[in-house]
Amino acid sequence: MASVKLALHTIRVENIFCIGRNYAAHAAELGNPVESEPLVFLKPTSALLDESSPIHLPEYSDDVHHECELVVLIGKGGGDIAPEQALSHVAGYGVGLDLTARDAQSAAKSKGHPWTKAKGFRGAACLSALVPAERVADPQRLQFELRVNGQLRQAGDTGMMLFTVAQQISYLSRTYGLSAGDLIYTGTPEGVARIRSGDELDLSLHGQVSAHWKVA
Repeated sequence: MASVKLALHTIRVENIFCIGRNYAAHAAELGNPVESEPLVFLKPTSALLDESSPIHLPEYSDDVHHECELVVLIGKGGGDIAPEQALSHVAGYGVGLDLTARDAQSAAKSKGHPWTKAKGFRGAACLSALVPAERVADPQRLQFELRVNGQLRQAGDTGMMLFTVAQQISYLSRTYGLSAGDLIYTGTPEGVARIRSGDELDLSLHGQVSAHWKVA
């Protein structure tokens, strides 16, 4: 059973929703268009990885990229949630990595196939400890960053999202329904790049939480 810790509570993870192309500069760096509505894909709960385990790269890929993101934990589910009420459904926030086997993704896209092999391998959804939602006054006024071997790779500002956290929650609730324990990976800024065996990855959600992984 996949689970996350929030304060003293252990919460079972139900679904892992991910939002693609939610920062214009990241879409541009990969040559992708900006979408008119949230681009949603899923990761299996078996992809979840906390700091107690290293990152293991899949044997079928030679080009796994880091994608650092704000992650949202849903505490109260629902359908047809209005954007104005969406943040009241959030239990916690963290910082994570949507790891992507870019070569496998490119091969799948060229054939019109789903991205699951590129996005859903074991350990492809790294996640820090979570902080209670009440400690975050406004999720659109957060900065986060990723350093690889001490060098800054990604610096994100949630105010640059194309679809806000509230809009994402509302859209997901209307389209799929949301459950308590769902995670939302809210999109990555520019600066994605390959990771290699031996790399040290340090993530931080400024003033809130940090996380560290080593690539095996």
